[in-house]
Amino acid sequence: MYHNIAPVPREIERYRSLYVSPAAFARQMGLLHRLGYRGMSMSQAMAHLRQPQQGKVVVITLDDGYVDNLESALPVLQRHGFTATCYVVSGRVGEYNRWDADKLGIRKPLMNRGQLQAWVDAGMEVGAHTRRHPHLTRCSASELHDEIHGSKHELEDLLGRPVDQFCYPYGDHDPRVVAATVEAGYTAATTTRRGRAHPARTPSLWELPRIQIARHHLLPQFAWRTLTGYEDRRR
Repeated sequence: MYHNIAPVPREIERYRSLYVSPAAFARQMGLLHRLGYRGMSMSQAMAHLRQPQQGKVVVITLDDGYVDNLESALPVLQRHGFTATCYVVSGRVGEYNRWDADKLGIRKPLMNRGQLQAWVDAGMEVGAHTRRHPHLTRCSASELHDEIHGSKHELEDLLGRPVDQFCYPYGDHDPRVVAATVEAGYTAATTTRRGRAHPARTPSLWELPRIQIARHHLLPQFAWRTLTGYEDRRR
């Protein structure tokens, strides 16, 4: 789980961990490639999530849809023949991170329609991340429908293709939110719960755990967290 693939702006004092430098991201993807892993989007990995398959697979996700994902992450992914899923806040396409800009003290640009199309044309996937990035467990029934169903429909209209993957903002979900996600027609959904997803250990495709990669993780830490059972034990 990534957010920004960019150097940390000097003005940011909080949540610096949301940034991973382009050089660090390149080293991380290069390590996976050298070790024989295939980097995949969520949709490409669904067969592996449903039942054990041959091969070493890592699913790469980026939350929110920042422009730096296209500028800095995409070239690295393409270099190794990897794909990835970028979860987009559909009501903020071409804008900025309205949900936490005041808290962070910075407006981070989000991909516009043309940039999202370039991401998709390069073989990457767009998933839904609601319309406005709210805490979903605080939403009324109508708000929940608008955020979850609405995001899917907006992105499908924007890109002219199905959007089958979903990500809960802040990892905030409960049985009611999960039920709304399933009812909306998403194939799977990711959380911020720590751990690796595996068919034998993951009870629901709509509550998939992930491993957050942060700015301060050196390459040995990245390998330890991603390729061993460390995060599974920390769940």
